[in-house]
Amino acid sequence: MSEQQEVIAEFGEAGVLAGIRWAYDSATTRSLDTYSPTDGHDAAWLGMTRFTLLRDRLDRVFACERFAVRSGNDTDDIDLLYADLSERDVESIPALDAGLVRRSNLNGSPGWAYQQWRFLLASCVFGKVAELPWPQKSATKQKVAGQRNPEPPQPSLFEGLALDEIGGLEGMVQADEDLDLPTLVVAHSLDPLSQKGELVIGRARLNSGGGQAWDWRHDLLSIPPTAGGRVMGDAPLPTGPESVPDAPVRLRRPAAELRDGHANGEQ
Repeated sequence: MSEQQEVIAEFGEAGVLAGIRWAYDSATTRSLDTYSPTDGHDAAWLGMTRFTLLRDRLDRVFACERFAVRSGNDTDDIDLLYADLSERDVESIPALDAGLVRRSNLNGSPGWAYQQWRFLLASCVFGKVAELPWPQKSATKQKVAGQRNPEPPQPSLFEGLALDEIGGLEGMVQADEDLDLPTLVVAHSLDPLSQKGELVIGRARLNSGGGQAWDWRHDLLSIPPTAGGRVMGDAPLPTGPESVPDAPVRLRRPAAELRDGHANGEQ
């Protein structure tokens, strides 16, 4: 079984892929609901908002960080879990055991781990997920993309050299390439005009000078959305935002704050 087959089978059976899919759907829908170019929002605002919400949704569905179950019974923390989610998000959030996925950041980059695998997030321009330029990403993402592909076996740079000539050099190089966990990447994009997006999980491949950006990747949007299952009989639904947008909402600063702002010369 290839790594891709193993990851997709194990992540899928455990509900991890469904959790990632739910988090993406929730984050992108909420981002688009509040996105308003006429209110000054631009691509940078949309990208940062989507990233922030996606990180939040992953923590929610996997019960990580501030959504970690503290009482030992996840139903006791349901109010915090549902806070500000739409009714559709609440109904569709998968019911996953707390502790199934754990937070596993890498050099400050938000990450999550299931069993022996970690996954990080990477955004990209819509339509370019297959060509993600890893050398233009952060040093952490470059290191992730530079991991050795376990399959097929890669020829060693040291093949053909005598052992006494190699010494510990190969081990030192490989140790520098290795991470504490095999790390995958969940790449995502969103086009605000068409409202289409991309969501894949895979093993990134450092494509310095061009070439393939992935050793393998799997389209998570090909997976049917989860039907949910966490909502229980008497669990209250949220009073937060609905998924269907109404008229554009503009936030107004308080009058006193505006006066202070003008007095300070703010634009």
